[in-house]
Amino acid sequence: MSEEIKKLEPKEVWKHFYSLTQIPRPSGHEKEVEAFLVNFGKEHNLETIKDKAGNVIIRKPATKGMENKMGVILQAHVDMVPQKNSDVVHDFTKDPIDAYIDGEWVKARGTTLGSDNGMGGAAIMAILESKTLEHGPLEALFTATEETGMDGANGLKPGVLKGDILLNLDSETEGEFFMGCAGGLDANIDFKFKPQPVPKGYKSFTLSVKGLKGGHSGMDINLGRGNAIKIMFRYLNRAKKQWKIQLADVTVDGLRNAIPREAFSTILVPENKVDDIIKCVAKYETVVNNELGAVEDHIEIKLTPVKMPKFMINNPVQMRLIRSIIACQNGVIRMSKEMPGIVETSSNLAIVKSSIKSGVGNIEIKCLLRSSVDSSKEALAANIGAAFELAGAEAYFDGAYPGWKPNADSAIVKLAHKVYKKKFNKEPKITAVHAGLECAILGAKYPNWDMMSFGPTLEHPHSPDERVNIKSVGVFYDFLCTLLKNIPEK
Repeated sequence: MSEEIKKLEPKEVWKHFYSLTQIPRPSGHEKEVEAFLVNFGKEHNLETIKDKAGNVIIRKPATKGMENKMGVILQAHVDMVPQKNSDVVHDFTKDPIDAYIDGEWVKARGTTLGSDNGMGGAAIMAILESKTLEHGPLEALFTATEETGMDGANGLKPGVLKGDILLNLDSETEGEFFMGCAGGLDANIDFKFKPQPVPKGYKSFTLSVKGLKGGHSGMDINLGRGNAIKIMFRYLNRAKKQWKIQLADVTVDGLRNAIPREAFSTILVPENKVDDIIKCVAKYETVVNNELGAVEDHIEIKLTPVKMPKFMINNPVQMRLIRSIIACQNGVIRMSKEMPGIVETSSNLAIVKSSIKSGVGNIEIKCLLRSSVDSSKEALAANIGAAFELAGAEAYFDGAYPGWKPNADSAIVKLAHKVYKKKFNKEPKITAVHAGLECAILGAKYPNWDMMSFGPTLEHPHSPDERVNIKSVGVFYDFLCTLLKNIPEK
């Protein structure tokens, strides 16, 4: 039972994290958690505001004698990524998360945990509730719909917040302080097709690719994990050429910022080639597992007989779709020269989904492009757009958000380094991250802010393997409280 996590230390943080796990809050479905936070602020007699973008702002006055300290904004987003294993029954819009303790970690049963960014939110709630913590003027900023468009950050109005320092609590390795992040861009591709009646002499199968780890398309893109779409279409390319299979439909309906773990398509196999196809799928499964065995546990590629569909994607579009997916750039494109070990530019081929409405077929493809260099992001978009446009698709790009340029002279980063080293007798790592942080957008609206991002240790966010390290939560919260006590005066 998930209530066991309320007994973990520090209890003041874990009790609030438990509360957040009980509130369904996938991106776009955040009204309940926003109302919960508004009520929380009012119950503690704190000034509480909810703006038109869905952001919740709660102000807490300075403790006595600390009124002249610089104002601090504590920031986390309220939404979570809804990902689950295909054999798990869970409605993210209605069902609570079933979290449990697994040794040194807290995990969820077959779904994402929501520690991204629930742990940051829980820590903020603990600080707002505390009667003993010493601090200057505080503002809590709980932003809406970060995972699918950073809507709350984009919708925040300048001049609403009064503080001087932004502490973003959305990072995922304890002891690392982030002072920069990549920008992002959404790629949207559409293939139109005329549904074609299914020919005679074929048998129908579902081709499934399952068992991949997936993960965060920014934080985990450098791990070399498999992409279910790429694995599936690599096989479809071979089967189309060798056995003249037909593609009826495809469904990979995930999220742009999650590496796809599962892919499904309906294929039609010539009756006299069924045995050959089945043997080939088994061999291909072995090949893929040999290739990715160092980073994946076991990838399952199966053919399952299904009812024959009435229509399929017409032949010319089938081949153009398959070839363009094969050609689409995916994964790490370039590593940073300025910051060794950090990805500069990447692409996540995330969604491929066919549908037929009113006799017209459409195949929707979506990618998330990331880069800390704007020109590299634009060049990647041009490459991907060209690959699909040459295949006859329409490509357009939107949802752009800027990167956060590192500030080597950041006073808050220098102070955090000093406080951390003194408290824990070890050096923190100061770096940038290949993921989108709201700091870039918020900093453009409040250019006077000094900013940094940090958090407890999370692994595999945006996948059902997501977990948070228990010990790191205590260290993270202890450091946060100590840092607030040491904020300088204006």
